[in-house]
Amino acid sequence: MTIYTDTVFAPIDYDHKLQRLAGGNETEVYRSDDGRFVVKVKEELGGDWAVALAHAQEMRAAAERYAACLGERHSIPSYYLLARDSNGKVQVLAIQPLVQAQPLYSLEYEKLSPAERHALSVELDRVIRRALRHYARHGEMPDLYGRTSTGGVDRHRQRSWRQLPERMWSFLVERTLLQSHNLLWTGGATGRAILVDYDFVRRSALYRALYFLVRVMLFWRDRAVIFLRLRR
Repeated sequence: MTIYTDTVFAPIDYDHKLQRLAGGNETEVYRSDDGRFVVKVKEELGGDWAVALAHAQEMRAAAERYAACLGERHSIPSYYLLARDSNGKVQVLAIQPLVQAQPLYSLEYEKLSPAERHALSVELDRVIRRALRHYARHGEMPDLYGRTSTGGVDRHRQRSWRQLPERMWSFLVERTLLQSHNLLWTGGATGRAILVDYDFVRRSALYRALYFLVRVMLFWRDRAVIFLRLRR
């Protein structure tokens, strides 16, 4: 268990100490002391109050769009507040309820019952169809996959040009929807697939257009993988 201390946690924790749960492409994820919430911080986006407020508004708008895209069954609420960290930067804290579920990448699919495998395949098919419908209307979609990192240093390493071949191989081949870090499965024959990350792509219009087009094409691969591993 790794504990981090930072004044950025002051609005939600009296001793400014939280347990780190995970890290993503941009985000550090912590657990509240009572185990009821996760706290997400994008440390690289910190700045003054005006900059942080603009980021918070963008993040909230994206979360609302993507939650509406997937519907209540497949989404959770997100709340945003601003706080100053120990380095003097104002950060955006995203707070979400802690869901009792497993990320798809950690599931042992062969150990699921036939009813569970069928239920999960139906859930994922519904999520894909909703994401495609949103893409057709708005030219974007939520990130159903996600990436992990051990911290800021690891994030910078992953973004280096030297890591580009590995990133492309992971993006195009390895990271199918069944290895998602952003989708959780509540389990059971009536379980839900829930998206917990509502980040949007912070790149140029051309990059976004190409990125989402490739994602649409990869959904066909994912549907084949889901059929082979869950429905066959």
